[in-house]
Formats: sequence, structure tokens, C-alpha cells
Amino acid sequence: MRLDKFLSKATELSRKDAKKVLHSGKISVNNQIVKDGSIHIHPDDEVLWAGEELSVAEGNRYLLLYKPDGFECTLKPKEYPIVTELIALPEINTLRIAGRLDVDTTGALLLSDDGQWLHKVTSPKRHQPKHYEITLAEPMDIDAQSYAIKEISKGILLEGEREKTRPAELSFHDQTHATLILTEGKYHQVKRMIAYFGNKVTKLHRASIGNITLDGLEIGECRFLTTDEIKQF
Repeated sequence: MRLDKFLSKATELSRKDAKKVLHSGKISVNNQIVKDGSIHIHPDDEVLWAGEELSVAEGNRYLLLYKPDGFECTLKPKEYPIVTELIALPEINTLRIAGRLDVDTTGALLLSDDGQWLHKVTSPKRHQPKHYEITLAEPMDIDAQSYAIKEISKGILLEGEREKTRPAELSFHDQTHATLILTEGKYHQVKRMIAYFGNKVTKLHRASIGNITLDGLEIGECRFLTTDEIKQF
């Protein structure tokens, strides 16, 4: 692989910017300063940028991120920072998100550079359960809770939709805290389902996707998925 191509893959530099860094004399290959981007490097070569080792990922990567509040699930930053800024890996620009979360929603987020796998994760044909922890704006008494549980278990018709939601499981911890288990992912579905009952979500957290949980992760941290976790989709 050409050195300039390696730099653009190992960092977020464009090929043009990679050449500028090379000309600055900050790139070394096997302890030798190199300014020529056309030279070819090999897998066992040591490439440093200002003393920091660079590497290029081999094979596909599958990640679970514990998304914090205040981060966008987009490829380019807009009003808020983007979730990939939390991931310290080479070639983060190749990672794509499966099942985005709103800026103010926290929890389990899957990312990969395997397009076919991402399609499987988001396919409506697959019924992987997703667990959401909800904080409500207004308390719901026993009667209101029972009604919501019953209706959601049958499916409800959200505004702007032609078909009812899939049957889902709703349970309450108290009057303002609930768990909702969905097997689909419509646009803003949890918030719209709660709005159907005249209430509003103030906090939303996705605790798990299938059998993939956040156990062992602190908020903002990520880990690679296990083989079994990858194969469930």
C-alpha cells in the first residue's frame, strides 16, 4: 500500500492533507523520516506520526458503544459532536451506525464497517428485542398504566402511519418510570408511542439490543462484539 493512502486510511486526513504532513517531516517509517507518499509499505512496517504509531484495520469491525447524552448519530458534526469521536480506533470514518439514537437518548449503539451485517441489524424482517428505559413527564396511575400496557401489547396506530406497531411489552416500575421492549424501529417510535397516551418522554435509555447489553461499559466507552453477538443477526 502506498504511504499516502495508508495515512488517509489510518487517520481522517484526505490524500492531499496526508501529503502536506509528509512534507512537514513528521512521518517516519521504521525510524526513518519519509516525505515521499508514493513509497509502498508492508504490514510489518512501523509508521509513526510525530512519534505516535499508526495502523490500518484488517477485516470487519463490530462495536458496541455506550452512547452518552449530547452526541449525534451522524457522519458529520452539526450542532453537536458525533458519536465516532468517542472511539479511539483507526479508520473510524469507515464505521456506520445501526439503529440511530436521538441526541438526548443514551445507551446501546451498534457500529460496524460491514455493510451486509448492518443491513441485517436494521432489517424489519428481524425481530430482535430492544429494551428501553423510559422516564415520563407526567405520572400515570394504575388505570392509565393498565390501559397503556394492554393497547401496546396489541399494537397502536401512530400518527402518520398506515399500520399499527408490532405488539410490544410495556411494564412500569412506578408512576413515572417504565420499560418498553420493541422488536421494530420506527422513527422516534418510543417517544411517539408515549405521546399516543398523552404523555411525554423526558429521559430515554436503550439498555440492550438482542442479547447485547452494556454490562461492563461506562458511559462513553465501547468494546468489540463477541463472535456469538455478531452471529445473532
